[in-house]
Amino acid sequence: MHETSRWIMHVDMDAFYASVEVLDNPALRGKPVIVAGLSARGVVCSASYEARKFRIRAAMPTQQARVLCKNGIFLRPRMERYRQVSRQVFNLLREFSDCVEAVSVDEGYCDITSGLSQTESPEDFARRLKQRIRDVIGLTASVGIAPNKFLAKIASDLQKPDGLVVIRPEDVERFLPDLPVGRIPGIGPVTQHKLQQQGIKTVAELRRLSREELEHLFGKAGGRLYEYARGMDNRPVVTDRPAKSLSREETFETDIGDLEHIRRVLRAQSESLALRLAAIRLRGRCVTLKIKYADFQQVTRRRRLDDAFDDAETIFQTAALLLERTEAGRRLVRLAGVGVSELLGEDAAGQLELFE
Repeated sequence: MHETSRWIMHVDMDAFYASVEVLDNPALRGKPVIVAGLSARGVVCSASYEARKFRIRAAMPTQQARVLCKNGIFLRPRMERYRQVSRQVFNLLREFSDCVEAVSVDEGYCDITSGLSQTESPEDFARRLKQRIRDVIGLTASVGIAPNKFLAKIASDLQKPDGLVVIRPEDVERFLPDLPVGRIPGIGPVTQHKLQQQGIKTVAELRRLSREELEHLFGKAGGRLYEYARGMDNRPVVTDRPAKSLSREETFETDIGDLEHIRRVLRAQSESLALRLAAIRLRGRCVTLKIKYADFQQVTRRRRLDDAFDDAETIFQTAALLLERTEAGRRLVRLAGVGVSELLGEDAAGQLELFE
């Protein structure tokens, strides 16, 4: 019998956009490939591991990436091609599990509890899947398997690229306490800075705070941090979750007056939303911009478009226009966010475009 009542697998495709470009053009293999917006305000979407040696990362301004990696090969994103490969990946995942949840175009969760035979280990199961992806598509994936989604997500990131890490229940207390808090999914620079102000850099140090103390610092998210620090996560793998809206927002570590900085953040958020829309195969009709000023006054600006959309450029350009209808640049901003609503399936979106 297996040691746990539940096995959750997190599959994360390695440097997905860049890897697809290398797949389609083998002459790029071994070179620093950077998929990015090539305009003056463009940002990096994906970078090969050769490019990451130059400290290239997603959401970095393209102009900065060109300075850091002078020999980089910069390519425009080909979203339709990435969606095509993504569909292949998720079709393969569904061969191995009937419970698959897409998180983005290049990562997802599978509940493989019922898929494991009495004689097959989680490692062997993951190796079969990784080999299947390599044989059919020609790409590598990093896989983490654990008793819950939180631990599986951490595991998949530990040995990238082409990694495979299994965390068993008896392993949790061995590796989790020494983990830097920045490894916890969802902890960004602002939260990490706030924790460091409390003298907290590791999960073991995070455990010193009670649930009440964490909720006082971070609201509802504090309760989730309390559970994560103890390896707890009861979230199920959800195969069909009807989304009404999607949004991304960022609270700045210091209040921002630079309008270009805010635009770069909005572009990165737009890229993230486009990836999520592609993963769940939905399109939107409405873009919402959220701005919170330094004095905590919050404003929203909304625009409904004639045509349904799922691309980052439409989201960003609309958000940028809405930004002009705020006082950002004249007043300091502590939070900026973008949302997409009135979500429609691909077929429904096409019907509306045809008849409206």
